[in-house]
Amino acid sequence: MTEKQKASFGAQILIHRHQDQHHFNKPFKQNAPIATTKTAVRTTMSTAKTLTLNTSERYLQSQNPLPSSSPSQLPSFPANFPPSKLIPKTRFIIDGFRHSGEFSISYFLSHFHADHYTGLTSTWSRGIIFCSVTTARLVVKVLGVSALSVIGLPINETVVIDNCEVTLIDANHCPGAVQFLFKVPVSGGKFERYVHTGDFRFCSDMKLIPFLSEFVGCDAVFLDTTYCDPKFVFPVQEESIDYVVSVIERSRSENRNASKSVLFLVATYVIGKERILLEIARRCDCKIHVDSRKMEILRELGYENEGVFTEDESSSDVHVVGWNVLGETWPYFRPNFMKVNEIMVGKEYKKVVGFVPTGWTYEVKKNKFAVRTKDSFEIHLVPYSEHSNYNELREYVKFLKPKRVLPTVGFDVENVDSKHALKMQKHFAGLVDEMANKQEFLMGFYRVPQGKGKVKVDDLAPELDKDIEQFKEEFDVCELKNGREADSGSTCSVASTHEPDSQDLTPFSDKEKDEIMQELRDCLPVWVSVDQLLELVKTYGRNIVDAVSHFYEHETEFHERSGESLPSSQKSESPCTKLLNPPSVESSLQTPVKSPNQKAKFPPLKQSVASSVSPGKRKKNPQNKKNKKGKLNSNLESGGIKQSTITKFFSKGSRVCQGITATPLSGISTEDKSLTSEHSVKQYKEELEQFIQIIDGSESIKGYAAELLEKAEGNVGLALDMYYNNSEVHLGGNQKGVDASSKSLPCEGLEESISSQGKERSEAGNKVYQSAQDSLADSTAVNYVSLPPETYSPIEHACWKHGQPAPYIHLARTFDIVEGERGKIKATSILSNMFRSLLALSPDDVLPAIYLCTNKIAADHENMELNIGGSLVASALEEACGINRAKIREMYNNFGDLGDVAQECRKTQSLLLPPSPLLIRDVFSILRKISVQTGSGSAGRRKSLIVSMMRSCREKEMKFLVRTLVRNLRIGAMMRTVLPALAQAVALNGYDEAGKVPKELLQGLSAAAVEVYNILPDLNLLVPSLMSEGIKFSTTTLTMVPGIPIRPMLAKITNGIAQALKLFQNKAFTCEFKYDGQRAQIHKFDDGSVRIFSRNGDEMTTKFPDLVHIIQESCKTSAESFIIDAEVVGIDRNKGIKFLSFQELSARERGSKASLVSLDRIKAVGCPTPAKAAVHERSF
Repeated sequence: MTEKQKASFGAQILIHRHQDQHHFNKPFKQNAPIATTKTAVRTTMSTAKTLTLNTSERYLQSQNPLPSSSPSQLPSFPANFPPSKLIPKTRFIIDGFRHSGEFSISYFLSHFHADHYTGLTSTWSRGIIFCSVTTARLVVKVLGVSALSVIGLPINETVVIDNCEVTLIDANHCPGAVQFLFKVPVSGGKFERYVHTGDFRFCSDMKLIPFLSEFVGCDAVFLDTTYCDPKFVFPVQEESIDYVVSVIERSRSENRNASKSVLFLVATYVIGKERILLEIARRCDCKIHVDSRKMEILRELGYENEGVFTEDESSSDVHVVGWNVLGETWPYFRPNFMKVNEIMVGKEYKKVVGFVPTGWTYEVKKNKFAVRTKDSFEIHLVPYSEHSNYNELREYVKFLKPKRVLPTVGFDVENVDSKHALKMQKHFAGLVDEMANKQEFLMGFYRVPQGKGKVKVDDLAPELDKDIEQFKEEFDVCELKNGREADSGSTCSVASTHEPDSQDLTPFSDKEKDEIMQELRDCLPVWVSVDQLLELVKTYGRNIVDAVSHFYEHETEFHERSGESLPSSQKSESPCTKLLNPPSVESSLQTPVKSPNQKAKFPPLKQSVASSVSPGKRKKNPQNKKNKKGKLNSNLESGGIKQSTITKFFSKGSRVCQGITATPLSGISTEDKSLTSEHSVKQYKEELEQFIQIIDGSESIKGYAAELLEKAEGNVGLALDMYYNNSEVHLGGNQKGVDASSKSLPCEGLEESISSQGKERSEAGNKVYQSAQDSLADSTAVNYVSLPPETYSPIEHACWKHGQPAPYIHLARTFDIVEGERGKIKATSILSNMFRSLLALSPDDVLPAIYLCTNKIAADHENMELNIGGSLVASALEEACGINRAKIREMYNNFGDLGDVAQECRKTQSLLLPPSPLLIRDVFSILRKISVQTGSGSAGRRKSLIVSMMRSCREKEMKFLVRTLVRNLRIGAMMRTVLPALAQAVALNGYDEAGKVPKELLQGLSAAAVEVYNILPDLNLLVPSLMSEGIKFSTTTLTMVPGIPIRPMLAKITNGIAQALKLFQNKAFTCEFKYDGQRAQIHKFDDGSVRIFSRNGDEMTTKFPDLVHIIQESCKTSAESFIIDAEVVGIDRNKGIKFLSFQELSARERGSKASLVSLDRIKAVGCPTPAKAAVHERSF
C-alpha cells in the first residue's frame, strides 16, 4: 500500500468531524424540542450519498503484510460466544474485544469506556473497528491503535457495511457514545432490525429521532440494563446539576470572607460527566481545574478552546479528581476521608466539599442527596447518572416495542437463558411485542405441503393474526339441524348448510384439494372420515390452523359421527361432573357471541362425553360392556372438559387445576367487565399490589386480578383461592362464597379415584401420602407465608393438616421466598408465618425446623458435623437424576451454586412411582444419621441416605436440600433472624387476632430470645422453654448452665480514642490490659470436674491439664459450680514472669506446666453469694 493510500484510508476517522463536534458540545436536554436537528437530518439524508463499506476489503488494506487466509473464509462462532455481544445473522461484534477471534473481523465500539474497550491494545489486528468519529480519535490517540484499523462513522447517517444498513444515533452518555441501529437483510428482500444501545441515558427527545422511529417493532433491543431494578428511580440530570450548583453557591456565601477556605472536588471518569462540569463552570462563573491527563482527553474532545478547563490549580476552587479518590462506590459507598484530608492539607484549604455523581449512590429510602460528613469534610452523593434509570428503561422499551429485550449489563447476562437474564427480562413483560412472538411460535405448528418452499412468518401474518384474534372469543353458536345426524343423536356439523361466507370447493383444483386434505389427515387421528375432512376443507379452505383447532375442540362429537360411540357405562354423571358443570355454565355458553373474524357458524354442542381413553384407542361397538375399572366422569355439559387449541394457551384467562378449563365470569359483557376492572383497581389498590406480588404476576394480569378481588370483596386470601383453584369461576357466579379450606376441592375426586384403584400403604404412610397429595395436587406453589401477619392464617394457609407431620416443602417454599427478600423485617415476617403454622399444626417439628433454618444439626459445643463434601453430593446427584459428572461440572461453572445445579438436574429425574414426600423431622433425623457414619463403607452409606432424600424431593426441595448438605443455605437468615421470627410466631399464635398483638410485646420477646441464646446457646433448651412459656418468656426464664459455653461478647470497633469516649456518653469506665493469650471459658461442675472451652465453643480441656489442676486446687468447697471467662497467658519461668506470645502458647505441648491464669479477666458465675464470689476470686 502506498503512503497516499494509507493517508486516504486513515482520513476515514475524520469524516464529518464538524457535525460530531457540534453534536457533543450540546448534549441532550430532557424535554427540549429538537425540531432543528430533525430538519438537518432530513436534509443530510436527501443530499448525501450513502457510504458503502466492505469489511473484508478494509481489513486486507490494513494488514501489512497481507494475511495468509482470506477473511471471507472465517470459521463459525464458538458455541459459548455471548449472544449479547453479537448481532444475529451477522458477524458484527459489539463491545466484545476480549471475545475476539478468527471468526469475525467486524467490531463495533459504542463509546470510549474501559469496560467496553477491554481487549483493545496498540497491537490490535483482529479486524476493523467501527465507532463514532469522537471515539475513533480517542482509540487512536489514547490506546495507540493503528488508524488503519479504525473507521469513524458519522452520526445520524446510514452507512452500508457488508450489505447491512448501520445507523449511529446519540446515546446521551458521554462524548462519542452512540447507539447502533442495524438492518440485516434476510431472504425475500426483507430486513431484520436490531438496536444496540451500548451505554445510554434515555430522554424524551429520542422519540423524535426519525431513524429510531423506524425501528419501532424491531426484532430485538440489546439494552443497557445497568440500573434495571425498581429501586433505581433517581432523578433527571438537571435536578442533580441544580443540587451541585446550589451546594457550591451556599458554601461560597458562608465562607466568602476567608481566602482558600473551601475546596470543591468533583469525581469523574477519564471520559464522562463533562456536562456537569460545564454547567458548574457556566452557572458558578468559574473555571474547572483538571490534571494534564484529563486535559489531553478534553483537547481531543474539542473543549480546549472553550476556556472552561485549566491546569492551574490556583485559578479555581473546583477541582476534578479521579473516580475512586473520594471513596469506593461499589457495592455501597465507603468514603476515603484519609485521602480527602491529604488533598486538603496539600492544597492548603480549610474545608473540602466533594461530589460523587453516580446512580450507584442513590438511596431510595432516604434523602435522595445523601451526605457523608466527618470533621471539616463533606462528601455529597449525587444521583447524577449517564445511564437510564429503571423507569426510563421501561419507557424506552415501551416506545420501541421490540419482539425481545436482551440485557447487556448484569450478572451472567452473557447467557441469555440464565435465571438472572430471564428475571431481568420480566421487568419488560407487557412492553414487548408479544403478538409477534406468538406468531413465530405458532409457525412451528404450521405444516408445509410437500414440494413447496419454506413458509415465512410474515407470509402468514394475516392468517395468524386472524387466528389469534378469533380465539380470543368463543365461537358463534347457532342451531343447524341435519336429518341424518339427528337420527343418530348428534347435532354436530361443521357446515351442514352452505353459508354465504363459507368456502366453496369449486375454486380448488383436484391437486390443491388433495394437498389440503393430506395435510389435514397428517394433523388428525386416523379414524376421521373423508366426509368430515371435506366438511372441514369446505368451511376453512386453506386455513389449516382453524380447521385443526375446531376439530380438537369438538373431537368427541366428530368421533360419535364416525360411528364409534362411547360405552354406555361411561354415560352416567358423577358427582364431580355435576359440581364442575352446573346449568349456569351451559346457559352461558349457549349465548351467541359474534366474532368479526369468524367465517363459519357452528351448531350448539350436545352433551359431550369426557373420557380418559383417547378416541384412537377405543374399541369398536363397546356397547353393553361394563367397565371393570369403575366409572369415570361422563356426560359432561358443553362447558366441561375438552381439549383446547394451542392458540387458547396464549389467550388471557384464568389458570386451570387438573385440566379444568376456566370459563369467563358469566353474566358480564366485555365492556362491563373492563369498567368493573377499572373500578376494582382503584377501590382495592393496595390489595391488588399485594395479590400480584404474591403470585409473581405481571401487569397483563392486573385486570383479571382486579376482577377476582371484586368478587372476593377485597379479601386477598379468598381471591388467591379463586385464582389457583378457579372455584368461583367454574361455578359461574352461583357460589356465594368460597371457603379457604376448600382450595383442594377440585382435586379430591381425582384423589379418590386413584385410591380406589387398589393403592395400599401402611396407615401412617398413607396419612402422610394423602396429606401431601391433597396439598400438592396443584403444581403451582402458593406463597401464603409472604402475606402480612394479620392476614396469614396458620391453619388455613398451611399445606398439611393438624396432627400430621410437617412436610419439608413448607420449609423449601419459605426459603425460596426469603432468598429473594432483601429486607430483614420482611424476611423475619415470612419466617414467622412459617413457624406459626408449625406451632399450630406440628409443634414437634419446630425444633428440627429451627436447626434446618440455621443450617445446623446440633449445638456448636456438640461438635457434630455432616462431613460431606461437594464431590459426594455430586456423586449422589449422578445416581438420583441420571446425569453425568461432566454435565454437573459444566452446570456448576454456569450457575456457581450446587443447589441451583441440583434443581436443574431434577428435571431429568425419572421415577416409576412418586415416593413418600419429605418430612421436616425425617430430613433432620437423616442429616444427624449421616454425621455419625464412620468406618469402612461410611461414604457409601452417606451417599445412599442422600440419594433417598433426593428421590423424594418436590418443587424447590432439591435446591435447598443440597445447599443444606454443603452447609451454604444462602437465604441470609441467621440465628439473630430466626429466633426473633420464632418469638414473634409464639406471640402471634397466643392472640386470637394477629393484628392486636402490641408491637412492644413482639420486640421485647424477640430481644429476650436472642439475649437468652447468648448466655445459653442450646436450642434444645431454649426452644421448648419459649414454646411453653409463651409471652411470659423473659431473660430470667433460663440461666447459664455449666458445660454449655457462653457466646463471646465481641468488642465494638472504633476508629480512634475520641470515638470510643463518645460511645460511653460521659459514663465511668475501666480500662484493662490486653493480654496476648488465648481466650478460655472454664466450667466447673457440681461433681468437681472441670472443662475448658475456646471462644468458639470448642473443647480444649486436654490441652491445659495443668490449668484444670490449678482450678481444682484453688476452689473453695462452697463454690459448687461456676463459669470463668478468662485469658490464658503463657509465661517463661526461667526468666521470671516473662509473658510468652500467643503463637508460643498455641504451639505448647499437651500437658505442659508452663501456664498461668490472669486474674484481670476472671468473672465468677454461680457462686453461692456475691461476697463469697469476691473472696473466691481473690483466693486465686
